[in-house]
Amino acid sequence: MTDALQFLFAGLVIGSIYGLAGIGFTAVYNVTGVVNFAQGDFAMLGAMLAIAMMAVGTPMIVAIVLAIIVVALLGGVIERLAIRPASQTVIRGIIITIGLGVLLQGVAVVLWDSNPKSLPAFSGETPINVLGATLPPQSIWVVGTAVVLMVALHFFFQRSYLGKAFRACAVNPFAARLVGVRVPTMASISFMLSGALGAVAGIIVTPIALMQYDSGIGIGIKGFIACIIGGFGHPIGAAIGGLMLGVIEAFSAGYLSSGYKDAIAFILLLGFLFARPEGIMGEMEKAQH
Repeated sequence: MTDALQFLFAGLVIGSIYGLAGIGFTAVYNVTGVVNFAQGDFAMLGAMLAIAMMAVGTPMIVAIVLAIIVVALLGGVIERLAIRPASQTVIRGIIITIGLGVLLQGVAVVLWDSNPKSLPAFSGETPINVLGATLPPQSIWVVGTAVVLMVALHFFFQRSYLGKAFRACAVNPFAARLVGVRVPTMASISFMLSGALGAVAGIIVTPIALMQYDSGIGIGIKGFIACIIGGFGHPIGAAIGGLMLGVIEAFSAGYLSSGYKDAIAFILLLGFLFARPEGIMGEMEKAQH
């Protein structure tokens, strides 16, 4: 039971990161139809910027806030200068995000070299004992931050005017334009939101797992798989998919071998694509209707 609890905690922590990355994917996809494969690189960039600013004496909280703002603004610039001119074809937009991800990795390795880097834990490193399982304090920050953001985003999409405009763009962009929604503006905001979520995910996980220029690749791939599991276009589905993926990975690594972790993720991806392409939330909505 102690081992199972330890694996569960580990799975919830990494699953929270996957869920945040997945929500970043859905924010862009719902408005533009583009799958932003630079999402994981937003996470890497946010962490690296925070580390760089702290290295020159910036207080941690200020460095974190500035890093999130910079990556969010970068997301908006990317949408305006790179994605919007190619908006006639979704495939072209997807290819552009892949190229941008490679570009961000190249810039990162030039600026900060290829050595892994870390941030100090937010509230110390003394482990917490829970029913025999040990839990690093940073794990509480990871799960807590993810839960708060997921709940806040749920209310944002369901209750706020801007969130309803996002949903209108997802359902029918042409009709959204007819009722006065500025779809290009929504697209820019979606990339800014995607960048901010990616930066948060990268920053909160870096005290636990070291970050380097290509670390975003894994986060992006797992966030994409979380979207497929939960249902592409559903923020809560992406969160559920991320948690599910993280827990399954942790148990497979613990009871089988860590070498099977990535294989399990891709088996889940293929299984959902073949058997349930709508994902969990898609099937729920289908059943309700």
